Amino acid sequence: MSDGRTFVIIGASQAGGWVAQTLRNEGFEGNVILIGEEPYLPYERPPLSKAALLGEVTVDSTYFWQQEALDEANIEVRLNTRVTAIDRDAKEIEIEGGDRIAYDKLAITTGARVRKLPIEGADLPGVFYLRTMGDTLAIRNAVKDGATAMIVGGGWIGLECAATLTKLGCKSVVVEAADRLCGRAVTPEISDWMLKFHTGHGVDVRLSTGLEKFEGNGQLERAVLPGGDTIDCSIAVVGIGVIVNVELAQDAGLKIDNGIVVDDRACTSDPDIVAAGDVANHPNGLLERRIRLESYENAQNQGITAGKAMLDKAEPYSEIPWFWSDQFDANLQMIGLPQDWDETATRGDQDSNEFVTFYLKNGMIDGAISVNNPRDLRVGKRLMQGKKQVSAAELIDPKTKLQALLKR
Repeated sequence: MSDGRTFVIIGASQAGGWVAQTLRNEGFEGNVILIGEEPYLPYERPPLSKAALLGEVTVDSTYFWQQEALDEANIEVRLNTRVTAIDRDAKEIEIEGGDRIAYDKLAITTGARVRKLPIEGADLPGVFYLRTMGDTLAIRNAVKDGATAMIVGGGWIGLECAATLTKLGCKSVVVEAADRLCGRAVTPEISDWMLKFHTGHGVDVRLSTGLEKFEGNGQLERAVLPGGDTIDCSIAVVGIGVIVNVELAQDAGLKIDNGIVVDDRACTSDPDIVAAGDVANHPNGLLERRIRLESYENAQNQGITAGKAMLDKAEPYSEIPWFWSDQFDANLQMIGLPQDWDETATRGDQDSNEFVTFYLKNGMIDGAISVNNPRDLRVGKRLMQGKKQVSAAELIDPKTKLQALLKR
């Protein structure tokens, strides 16, 4: 006997796609409606600044659920559709144009949007942001061999774009207002390695440098720095952070605090509404604090948790955060969100671009970042999960078998 309930998902994102897939995997036979503002099916975002920008993959290949599979699973997908309101009392959502859709359970996976650069000329053609597949395709179409590309922001997206655009034949110039790269995510020593690594690949990195305005006659032609210096450029990619898309939830009266506040099962302050992915602020039992993550793995796994929660099957979600980035020939991976660590321990050689740096707190690993060394990072994650006591000297010593430390 089929289930007569309707479950609606706002946001055809990575998290939203996993909510939908989980509902079917768990045997839900009711109506599933997945609503997205973009014209694309749920796709993986990591390739946007890398393989997709390079032109190495097609749009369809980034979909993690093809249309045929969605049809077979009887999931209704509404693309190019914007939800304008959530009526919790009536248990309905309103979409642009005034139509309303009733729901029994609702998932919010609206993610985040780019933070815009508030300067003169930021609206000139040739100035781009990178958040969606449409953004990637627009940048790719604008790239010309030998062009100068200005990258505003020396964070993960900015550095990935600098690497990719350099590979495409551009001269990449990164301007970062702070005094080091990825300053909010990594230690000064890793920032120093990033600076050396990128300049070694021909990227012009300018730290402690602001941006006054963009200029051009109907098209981007130059960037003007404070003091009047200019950099001729025909492309600019701005990566200065994101703004979480909480407006729908906030207007509906859900609890908000740096995202939609959820519990360890992705449930919001409304028992019939869950939230997952970049938009959700959740408790992490392993880190012993609340966090909001912008990562591929979190979008997937929290989306699965949210889907199960809609069916009252969820188990507590608490995982060590994991991030990754490809820049030139370096694969970077990071675990944890280390704070107030006591000491660091670097295993391997930074000059060879193959190492892992561990952050220690009270004799235990509180986080780590690796470059071209995923194996040691995986063991470090297990040591962190097990709260194993380790010393910096042991981690640094190449004779130490990290696997042996797991037996403590």
